[in-house]
Amino acid sequence: AGAASPCRTAAATEVPAPADPRRSVWDGDGAGHGDGGAGGDGDRGGHGIGTGRRPLVLVLQGCGSPPHRGWGSPSLRQPSPAVRLEDLVAVRYEEGQKQGQRVVLGTGGFGRVELVRCREQLFALKRIRKDWVVRTQQQEHVRTERRVLAQSHCPFVVGFFGTFRDRQHVYLLLEFCQGGELWTKLREVRYFEEPVAVFCSACVVEGLEYLHSHGIVYRDLKPENLMLDKQGYVKLVDFGFAKELERGEKTYSFCGTPEYLAPEMLRHEGHDFAVDFWMLGILIFEMLVGRAPFHSADPQKIYSRILDGIFSFPAFLSEAACSLIAKLCRSGGRGGGLGGQP
Repeated sequence: AGAASPCRTAAATEVPAPADPRRSVWDGDGAGHGDGGAGGDGDRGGHGIGTGRRPLVLVLQGCGSPPHRGWGSPSLRQPSPAVRLEDLVAVRYEEGQKQGQRVVLGTGGFGRVELVRCREQLFALKRIRKDWVVRTQQQEHVRTERRVLAQSHCPFVVGFFGTFRDRQHVYLLLEFCQGGELWTKLREVRYFEEPVAVFCSACVVEGLEYLHSHGIVYRDLKPENLMLDKQGYVKLVDFGFAKELERGEKTYSFCGTPEYLAPEMLRHEGHDFAVDFWMLGILIFEMLVGRAPFHSADPQKIYSRILDGIFSFPAFLSEAACSLIAKLCRSGGRGGGLGGQP
């Protein structure tokens, strides 16, 4: 869940986000369902490490047993019988200034994400405005997001329970991730200790391996699109930029979050599953340092720095972390994909 404020990219998916998340850009065959719609300005907000760094020593302390490789989280159960739109009851604030108002988990150009209940189970209901879909020509991409979510049965991908529609909206019923957004946790502590970053990265790799093995490139990896379930496991959310690719196929769209774009996307050379490896390297750097390696308030400067490929590592990073990031964030030779992809 994204934030109730402008979200850099694609979507608000299950929990409140910080006040200044980043936006994604899109120019091609991908589609972001994020705050402000496609084509954001790349402003990440003031999220540098600054001074007074406070490490996240163990935000995941007390995690239960690892998720099963079946449907969703260990605690995730599919409602039975099938849910209907009229069965969903909006959850409302019971006290405070918002008493009586609906709990909104995220908002954006596409619409909003609300917390709903059905038979004592909580869900995130993503409400997409039909007029926005038509105006931004996102029909096929909304179908792709729905199709990817419906076909994904992985504990590291957000659970999906169905779609609905009425005269004004299309709805996606998603798993409610109680742990919140990884971006929010990172903002709170400024940077993660290496064991926490390793754990989060391992969850992401599991999710990417699953997607790649099913011919799907994710293309919008970043802390804002990673959610924590109630046990602390990380899940990929928001598949507005996902793309289904055949083996050996490339796509030429320009989409993603400025700091995370791979060089081949900027050069319009065509890209494949390897862009997810580049973005994984950027993510690991950001988790450990508190900012992306290529950063600027001006997206064009970000793109120039990415194409130059030069960045430095803070002295406190371990040799192993530096080596991994350097191998992931190199212009070529990142491989074709996980999960059996070439």
